[in-house]
Amino acid sequence: MPIDLRANSMTELSVTAAGIRLENPLILASGILDENGYTMKRVLEEGAGAVVTKSIGSVERPGYSTPVVVDLPGGNLLNAVGLANPGIGNFGEEIKIALEAHKPVIGSIFGSGPDEYAALALSMQNYGATAVELNLSCPHVNGTGLEMGSDPEMVEAIIGAVKNRVRIPVLAKLSPNVSNMLEIAHSCSRADSVVVINTIKGMAIDINARKPVLSNVYGGLSGNAVKYVGLRYVYEIKKETGFDVIGVGGIATAADVLEYIMAGASAVQIGTAVGRYGREIFSRISRDLDVMVDQMKVEKLADLKGAAL
Repeated sequence: MPIDLRANSMTELSVTAAGIRLENPLILASGILDENGYTMKRVLEEGAGAVVTKSIGSVERPGYSTPVVVDLPGGNLLNAVGLANPGIGNFGEEIKIALEAHKPVIGSIFGSGPDEYAALALSMQNYGATAVELNLSCPHVNGTGLEMGSDPEMVEAIIGAVKNRVRIPVLAKLSPNVSNMLEIAHSCSRADSVVVINTIKGMAIDINARKPVLSNVYGGLSGNAVKYVGLRYVYEIKKETGFDVIGVGGIATAADVLEYIMAGASAVQIGTAVGRYGREIFSRISRDLDVMVDQMKVEKLADLKGAAL
């Protein structure tokens, strides 16, 4: 049975992000517990305001050989899964099942250019996805992700092609592994929201084997260590562009959520902490947010949006 988090609510936690109404600001980030429709449905029923699917491409992709994930100290992870996915043609049923929770399901996609992104977005729309998130930021796969997202003209072209093809909201997920983040962000003017940040490119070495731990050598760092980078980019992009922003990176507590909201985020995505603490993290953070926002003497969480700007 779905958990009723609002039965004894003192404050209003609902928010609007990318034009989508969410019962709370907590979204499952792409890449964890989101390749299977039943798992996504369960996450939604247990407290998430929305979910983002695994990044899906045009065809099935096996990903890299193991090891693909390294558990690091301090609540951090390093991963290079390689965008493993079943392909868009095999994903419609998963979207359908997840939507049975009657909450937003955002389809994440990756491609090699504007036409492929647009075709994938149309498929997600046809499957019933509430919105589509463009993965323009994966740091460890050639020919997509960061290679697309580091070129402002390409980002603008991809977003434009997708917006011309679909009616649902379009989110652009950007990478911190660029030197021109604000230029990239400005190129997202047609997107309904900018999502920052994806993982930071890093690596780990096994000193006994005397070689990199990950089979791909490099991977994406996520968890507590990247929170302050994520906050910086949410604040900077919101202040400089005024665009709708969704914050990602190192979120594990209600206080983390409030920092992102006060930096200008409309909502947040949680990934690594879900793997560490389980699905119940969404209901726990919602309860804690309820108490903390009430103590701040405001009626709605949304009243705190951009308070630090």
